[in-house]
Amino acid sequence: MTLKPRSLAVIAMTALLVSGCATKPDPVPEPVADPTPAPIVETQPQQPEVLRPIPQTPMVDPNQPAPGSIADFAYSTGGDARVYFAYNQYTLSPQARDTLRQQADWLKTYRDYTAVVEGHADERGTRQYNIALGARRANSVKSFLVGQGIAPSRLTTVSYGKERPIDGRSNEEGWARNRNGYTNLRAIGRS
Repeated sequence: MTLKPRSLAVIAMTALLVSGCATKPDPVPEPVADPTPAPIVETQPQQPEVLRPIPQTPMVDPNQPAPGSIADFAYSTGGDARVYFAYNQYTLSPQARDTLRQQADWLKTYRDYTAVVEGHADERGTRQYNIALGARRANSVKSFLVGQGIAPSRLTTVSYGKERPIDGRSNEEGWARNRNGYTNLRAIGRS
């Protein structure tokens, strides 16, 4: 039997196919489709959420004066805007310096105030002597506050000597209270 060239080609092709199939791995089965529909994916990028801090309101004690008020000045500096002096003296005690540091800190925070520093004396001595002593006390307080960073233009001085006592008693306790330097605040723009 003679084979036609066309038959020979078919036989050769079949042989090639049979030999090639024997070395191929089994095909991997395709995954079964999930019956639930695929979620819709947003294609535009989202802007990251900007987190802003929640403003904190300071806790205000209703028993304390409003911050920045004249009452707050007295409260923040120990309850009194006065510093006290020894008899016949105008040098500042360590306690007076501590009080004046607190006053300076407050004045640095609240710059819309000026102050008149008043010098006072007790009733003993002449009027002229007590006016001069009160002036030295007022200048001592002013110099200390300026040294703490308060602008000299925000501070003026006045001496009342023995003319404006805060304690009317004519004894050692009364006299001790009347020997003082008083930081009398004034709001800028107000009298």
